[in-house]
Amino acid sequence: MSVSVAFQKARAERRAALVGYLPAGFPDVAGGIDALRAMVDAGCDVIEVGLPYSDPVMDGPTIQAAAQQALERGVRTTDVLRTVEAVAATGVPTVIMTYWNPVARYGVARFAADLASAGGAGLITPDLTPDSAPEWIAAADEHDLDKIFLVAPSSTDTRIAMTTAACRGFVYATAVMGVTGARTTTSELAGPLVARTRALRPTGGADLPIGVGLGVSNGDQAAEVASYADGVIVGSAFVRALLDHPDDRAAGLKALTALTEDLAAGVRRA
Repeated sequence: MSVSVAFQKARAERRAALVGYLPAGFPDVAGGIDALRAMVDAGCDVIEVGLPYSDPVMDGPTIQAAAQQALERGVRTTDVLRTVEAVAATGVPTVIMTYWNPVARYGVARFAADLASAGGAGLITPDLTPDSAPEWIAAADEHDLDKIFLVAPSSTDTRIAMTTAACRGFVYATAVMGVTGARTTTSELAGPLVARTRALRPTGGADLPIGVGLGVSNGDQAAEVASYADGVIVGSAFVRALLDHPDDRAAGLKALTALTEDLAAGVRRA
């Protein structure tokens, strides 16, 4: 199921979609599945499952800490796919977010086939651009998977047009220059980036949703971003909710649920 289904549903309800991220295997594989299901139950429209990687150059300290815990517990790509399968079974579109090296090592064609078999909707590739991705684009198209590439404030108009033309599902607008992480204020770069991206989408892709990731950590920030974007992407704040309760899993899930409900209410307020 393409993530566009979730965006269409949100659009019909005159709101933005809430996209939630956690790395697989955090705090462990079973615990991560429980956490992601809690996020679905509390209002996430789309789930991003992170593939922990040893060199996460674009991730901030919060996501790095969670990914490192998962790696130390021995999480593998097969565990990530198992997590996707469990979450996709809820009926919520589920994608993997990963650096490209693990996919290349696993085998691009094999990865696409296994992701599709697990019920995954597609892949977000933060360090892979469409002009460097012919093998992935071909494999994704063969298995009917979404191809979600990134645009940034520094992207030229030409690159935004090229990127949106290659996307399926949504385009990920990363509106913070630098590594990921929750922030106390939203970026002034986000609105203009969304406007540029919307204007530069190809004619045939005028309905391509634009999701924004910029460190949203509460419902008020979610409402602000939802006023101009099709989707609000949240990662570090969800990870922090679990990191803050390392020895009490029930308390971590309770905090995660409360945060999701606040964010879900925020996207509906806008």
